Amino acid sequence: MTEKKTPPVVLVDGSSYLFRAYHALPPLTTSKNHPTGAIKGVISMLRRLEQDFPGSKVVVVFDAKGKTFRHDIYEEYKANRPPMPEDLAVQIEPIHEIVRAMGLPLLIVPGVEADDVIGTLAYEATSKGIDVVVSTGDKDMAQLVSDHVTLINTMTETAMDREGVVEKFGVTPEQIIDYLALVGDKVDNIPGVNKCGPKTAVKWLQTYNDLDNLIEHADEIKGKIGEYLREATGTLPLSRELATIRLDVDLDFGLEDLQEREQNDNSLLELFKEYEFRSWIAELENTEGSASDQRERSTEQESAKPLEKQYSVITEQGELDTWLQRLKAADQFAFDTETTSLRYMDAEIVGVSFAIEPGEAAYVPLGHDYMGAPDQLDRDDVLAQLKPLLESPDVNKIGQNLKYDKNVLANHGIHLEGIGDDTMVESYVLNSVATRHDMDSLAREYLGEQTITYESIAGKGAKQLTFNQIDLEKAGPYAAEDADITLRLHQALSPKLKETGKLESVYRDIDLPLVPVLSRMEQRGTLISASTLRQHSQELAERMAELEKEAHEVAGESFNLGSTKQLQAILYDKFGLRVIKKTPKGAPSTAEPVLQELAHEHELPRLIVEHRSLSKLKSTYTDTLPELIHHRTGRVHTSYHQAVTATGRLSSSEPNLQNIPIRTPEGRRIRQAFIAPDGYKLLAADYSQIELRIMAHLSGDKGLLRAFEHGEDIHKATAAEVFGVSLIEVSSDQRRSAKAINFGLIYGMSAFGLARQLEVDRKTAQEYIDRYFERYPGVLKYMDNIRKQAHDDGYVETLFGRRLYLPEINARNKQLQQAAERTAINAPMQGTAADIIKRAMIDVDQWLRSEHAEDACMTMQVHDELIIEVREEALETVRNGLVQRMSAAAKLNVPLLVEAGTGDNWDQAH
Repeated sequence: MTEKKTPPVVLVDGSSYLFRAYHALPPLTTSKNHPTGAIKGVISMLRRLEQDFPGSKVVVVFDAKGKTFRHDIYEEYKANRPPMPEDLAVQIEPIHEIVRAMGLPLLIVPGVEADDVIGTLAYEATSKGIDVVVSTGDKDMAQLVSDHVTLINTMTETAMDREGVVEKFGVTPEQIIDYLALVGDKVDNIPGVNKCGPKTAVKWLQTYNDLDNLIEHADEIKGKIGEYLREATGTLPLSRELATIRLDVDLDFGLEDLQEREQNDNSLLELFKEYEFRSWIAELENTEGSASDQRERSTEQESAKPLEKQYSVITEQGELDTWLQRLKAADQFAFDTETTSLRYMDAEIVGVSFAIEPGEAAYVPLGHDYMGAPDQLDRDDVLAQLKPLLESPDVNKIGQNLKYDKNVLANHGIHLEGIGDDTMVESYVLNSVATRHDMDSLAREYLGEQTITYESIAGKGAKQLTFNQIDLEKAGPYAAEDADITLRLHQALSPKLKETGKLESVYRDIDLPLVPVLSRMEQRGTLISASTLRQHSQELAERMAELEKEAHEVAGESFNLGSTKQLQAILYDKFGLRVIKKTPKGAPSTAEPVLQELAHEHELPRLIVEHRSLSKLKSTYTDTLPELIHHRTGRVHTSYHQAVTATGRLSSSEPNLQNIPIRTPEGRRIRQAFIAPDGYKLLAADYSQIELRIMAHLSGDKGLLRAFEHGEDIHKATAAEVFGVSLIEVSSDQRRSAKAINFGLIYGMSAFGLARQLEVDRKTAQEYIDRYFERYPGVLKYMDNIRKQAHDDGYVETLFGRRLYLPEINARNKQLQQAAERTAINAPMQGTAADIIKRAMIDVDQWLRSEHAEDACMTMQVHDELIIEVREEALETVRNGLVQRMSAAAKLNVPLLVEAGTGDNWDQAH
């Protein structure tokens, strides 16, 4: 019989995780604006440790306030450290309170750093034959690693033993103290050796083994670095002492005294509620407590207990008949499809699930074809029985991303009607930035429930099974849960929408009615010319080859244009171009914005930028688009996403229509490949300067309102005001500058940003901005007011009441706060523009289907533009009706100008 090994002691460096969680997680806040990001990060890490090390003693150690013995040794120790950010400082005590409520020993020893407490406890444990795990993100702790001490970083899920230390640092754990002494630490103000980096320190220690031997042979080190070493020999012993973690601190307690107490659920629940950790609240409320605990819980908490789940798999007609009767009698039910593919045009139904009451759901398998699969009902038969119900507009269906289900059902000849609610869209309208809007995330956020993940039943990666290959014992609960969770999510989200501003109206009148509109557009698809794209791709390849040759000539050598290292060597080492920005690892950056700036100074960066631009167009569009032509329809079918952008705008993928360039000849060539079928034309209608018009409306600025009412060129009008000239005298350069000012300011651009864009000095840019606000004081007043409103409320709204929450608007970090303020200025305009075109799409879709069903249909929506395929003989009628309806999509204090064009392809029509 082997002896049972004692579980390791887990020593947690709380101070290390405090700062890492603060910087790693977004600046989360409660509804009362109390910061919680660091709290969530540290407590999540502790909860994870308890799971990973069952039976282990977990001890949490934090630094105490004030000076330590190292300050007595060296008065300047940590003198360079900036004060702790206020929004981090206020999170420390809540963390301590939660740790105590969890029952974990919490150590804060005055005059001693957390590192030394951990070092002393680790030494005590190993001397008693107990292994130790130190949970930290601090590199200094590597000196503690031994055969019995391991470091783990819970935030990065990495562990470090002796070999790991050598691999990471190039030296052994026993050499880490000397390594730290040589390198020094600017933050802790440990002197070190001037200009001695990690590579030099490793090289010296590999040669001389330790610091004392190195100092003895300092005369052997050549060059300037040798001089620096000899200069530092007097302070290196001090640096080593400061870097050494003490193993012999005189503590008033030992390991045996540090006993875990029973977790105090009541205290934890109060704390989790105070700091609004919903999923943790749900966990606690769902845990069986004592009889007295149960009596104390409120009715609301009682209702949060796990439901008795009754999930069934239907393989007999009698069972299906019973469910069909119930579905027909219900006012609404949750519905979901399981399919063979995420691509809606290729997906076939494998099964369907329903739920009418929370906790009760059924899955009807129709296409599981793995070896040994049980008999299932005939798919065509079942779908025929469901068809009248699914096509009835009088029976409301609730779904999660019902647009996908509508498209898949269309593949089987069923046209889903009666879309009553979509939980993905409900969540998005309620708060676009609170969480991702997939079902698993929503279940955690709003129900506090961990759902069955697809990976857990299907596997991951290349070996992942499609749904038809999954055993019914696993597939049934998963699919039934989808319907059940969808129903419960709707019941949780719907009341929140109704009680929050105008969000119910945004959902009911704009985003939900758009679901079937987008579905019809996706199913219709758009026609593209593969031959045009292939020709263009060939031309791009030839031009890229020319650019590569030119780049080699300018560089004076051949090199790989895609190699960052080779490009760095040529740009910075060979040509000595200035380093504008560095990568996180300290290397000179070759990122696009950097090269664009360097292009003003040297020919090579310009060639690289052009080559990259063409390469991206080629790989993203001219090579890829022909491959996306569907074999059944001969068209390209994009996917529109309603719940991705924060502001309400739509996005699209496969292909991403929003990113096709319009200002370059190459981008226009791609648009030329989007064509009309024989007998049709493409009609493209675009809102002109819609965000500036919305700014005029929201700000009420008289100058802007007057310019738009009189139909003036707004950029010329702005140029005349800013540069003090008449409209006739405005030059093209002045108009270009005014356009940058107009659009820059509505995106919250600073004088620095404007200066870079206009290539003027910062003072001149600031003068332009000041003059703009002098001429348009209403705009300045609006911006000031909206910033204040954002700080007070934590959100801004569009004209129709859509909200964008700004969790960082009151962050202590000024950069985050300023970014949130810029968003606050722009979001009402961008979001209102999104609402307007959505309203137009709903109206236009209804009009075309009722009056021009045979003549025209919408095929694309890109930014502020709608594209319609229209039969040639109906072109003028549809064009006039389209412009009229788009212009009437909102009532502003300035006219909504719509510009419409037609052509055989998208470029001609735009």
